[in-house]
Amino acid sequence: MDTIDEKIIAELTRNARIPHSELAGKVLLSRNAVRQRIERLERQGHIAGYTIVRAGGDTGDVVSALVLVYRKDRMRGGDVLAALKRIPEVVICEILSGDFDIMVRLEAASLERVRSIWEDIAKMPGVQDTVTALTLSGVVNRRRGEQGPAAAG
Repeated sequence: MDTIDEKIIAELTRNARIPHSELAGKVLLSRNAVRQRIERLERQGHIAGYTIVRAGGDTGDVVSALVLVYRKDRMRGGDVLAALKRIPEVVICEILSGDFDIMVRLEAASLERVRSIWEDIAKMPGVQDTVTALTLSGVVNRRRGEQGPAAAG
């Protein structure tokens, strides 16, 4: 990735729906060159599903939290799942075995927004209790099939 790619990613991070022609003006390239760069960034995994994925870097613009949810009735808790799907900041929602019923990963613009979402989840009919942990820093964030560094040996 070069500095122009970084600028493209920065602009897409601010507005993922920016037209190629407008983005081209911001990075001083042709619309076609911007389109080709975006396609390459998608192939390389820097852009996935119109979400910017920056390896090894955190822009500091996102507050992440894990919310572990206990439902009142595991078998009839579909309303909770449907409500969680409607929250745009929910980036992962998984049903778990064991002590917790649901694990929710939030990525929000502020700590205040995380708190507001947590309050909304805690008030949902069907939610018995929650446990919330804020993410302090990321250590590993790779897709399935990606290799980590070779083990020293």
